[in-house]
Amino acid sequence: MTARRVLFTVSLVLLGLSALRADEPKMPVSDIRPGMVGIGRTVFTGTRVEEFKAHILGVIENVIGTRRNLILAKLEGGPLADTGVIAGMSGSPVYIDGRLIGAVSYALGSFSKEPIAGITPIDEMTDATALAASRAPGARIHVTFPLTSDGLMHAFRQALNWNRPFAERLDDTQFTGVADGPFSGRALATELRPIATPLTMTGFESSMADLLGAAFRDQGFVPMAGAAGLRSGDMPFDGPLKPGDAIGIRLLIVAHERGPPGSCRQIDGDRVYAFGHPMYNLGPMQFPMTRAYVYTVLSSLMSSAKLSSTSDIIGTFQQDRATAIAGQLGPAPSMLPVTLTIDNARGGARTFHFTVVRDQIFTPLMTYTALVNTLGSYERQFGTSTYAVEGRVKIGKYNAVPLQNMFSGEGASSNAAAYAVAPITALLGNDYEEVAIDGLELTVKSSDEPKTATIERVWLDDPKPRPGRTVPLKVLLRTYRGEDLLRTVPIDIPANASGSLAIVVTDATRLVQTEQREARLPQPRSVPQLIKALNKTRRNDRVYVRLLGTTRGAVVRGEVLPSLPPSVLAVLEGDRSGGNFNPLSTTTLGEWEFPTEHAVSGMRSLTVPLAAN
Repeated sequence: MTARRVLFTVSLVLLGLSALRADEPKMPVSDIRPGMVGIGRTVFTGTRVEEFKAHILGVIENVIGTRRNLILAKLEGGPLADTGVIAGMSGSPVYIDGRLIGAVSYALGSFSKEPIAGITPIDEMTDATALAASRAPGARIHVTFPLTSDGLMHAFRQALNWNRPFAERLDDTQFTGVADGPFSGRALATELRPIATPLTMTGFESSMADLLGAAFRDQGFVPMAGAAGLRSGDMPFDGPLKPGDAIGIRLLIVAHERGPPGSCRQIDGDRVYAFGHPMYNLGPMQFPMTRAYVYTVLSSLMSSAKLSSTSDIIGTFQQDRATAIAGQLGPAPSMLPVTLTIDNARGGARTFHFTVVRDQIFTPLMTYTALVNTLGSYERQFGTSTYAVEGRVKIGKYNAVPLQNMFSGEGASSNAAAYAVAPITALLGNDYEEVAIDGLELTVKSSDEPKTATIERVWLDDPKPRPGRTVPLKVLLRTYRGEDLLRTVPIDIPANASGSLAIVVTDATRLVQTEQREARLPQPRSVPQLIKALNKTRRNDRVYVRLLGTTRGAVVRGEVLPSLPPSVLAVLEGDRSGGNFNPLSTTTLGEWEFPTEHAVSGMRSLTVPLAAN
């Protein structure tokens, strides 16, 4: 039997967490006094847990809101004298007299080599992560695609800006242990930031790595290159997971069709606490928990960090709260399966299997990232190209949303990925009900040729048709090679029409923009209506024709009502305060479309005077 092996992987990993066990004896923050010496545990290299000292300076008491506390300590041991507090130490447990006091979690900003750290009390970590409520709709963010660096960072800053000082003002805190003054614990409280977390990105094309790295760096992560997830046999782990071991979070796994899926190993079902500060303060989540291997510590004046990689999935992180993230050792969480097949004339078909975390924010983001990165790695990231996309989004109890479209020219890969991710984004972010997405299947047929065509001219052979007749509309397209393509569309003129009509011939993008501007697109009021709207997505390889009359109409509660009598319009206009009425200056008398083998652009209009009957 042929051995299966991973030929291509893309991983986005948050590394350097340390495991805490809930069943260990604890010391409450009220018993902690300045001058005490604690023993911390972390991994500096490999998988071996090493000890360091934590000299307790005092306790910072934040008197705002939930009265959060922070234990201030100066660390000593290992490489800390040269590195300062290390990115990746978040969650390192600290003990006094064998009793667990909490986890190293905060440091004095950047460019500080003095290893002064904040320790989150263990009781606050366990209490916060015991919450089980679902994530509030207000906690959602809206990332727009195609993705830009500014757009991604704006979205993260808007809703996930947790990387703040422990306290904003001196008056917000009380400090036990050192006299007040400009260098007191109260002053230090305004300088403390969550310890940065190493972000390992493997297999990403440089432009995509830069884009994601910039956005995550702004949220307190340290982007760096590293190895993809490795097998446990490649790393000498010392027995089951124990306090101080390095663990990680995996957001995205991509393998070639011959690659094995991620493995899961049962441990002992223990609860695990980590960080001592939020990852993104997402609340409930289902992210894979992995073991990790630390290659070395990179010393830096700005931010020293552990260089690490992940191994097998050993459980599920279930909570991301203000004072910790927490999870359960055992089965891996359910991941969203994504299958991408790239078919071109050069190398034939290649299939890739993705698994993506299930999350309203990160499922669309990671799926889009993987699609763009894979297309850019195996096809053209820059320059003109053409992608014919077919597939479907499989949805729990509802029918699948079909995908069929064409993208050509500059940025075709990012536009194709955005199109595939759009239904996932809309369904996960809807306000009507929780939707279970079972998977995404996508086939992309690629070509290096820019298969584009523009709408050059439209005309009628009969310049003044009579109402009730069918007249042939001629549409002239010009391809990227300069070839002319002539198409004929039979236009039915209504028998009751009079005066002048307008014929608009347009591409998909301009039609959607016009419909949105005129509010002709009904707003979904349920998941079935949302799916219905997604199924009517306009396609770039089609030409759309609309016949417009001059009689007025309206959009009422999302429904288009053409040719309304003046008396009805007067009643509707008198009740605009309800926000369910939008007047229309024209009425759509007919719509037609025809397919092409090109991505079409352009718009042409034609005024048609009607002959008197």
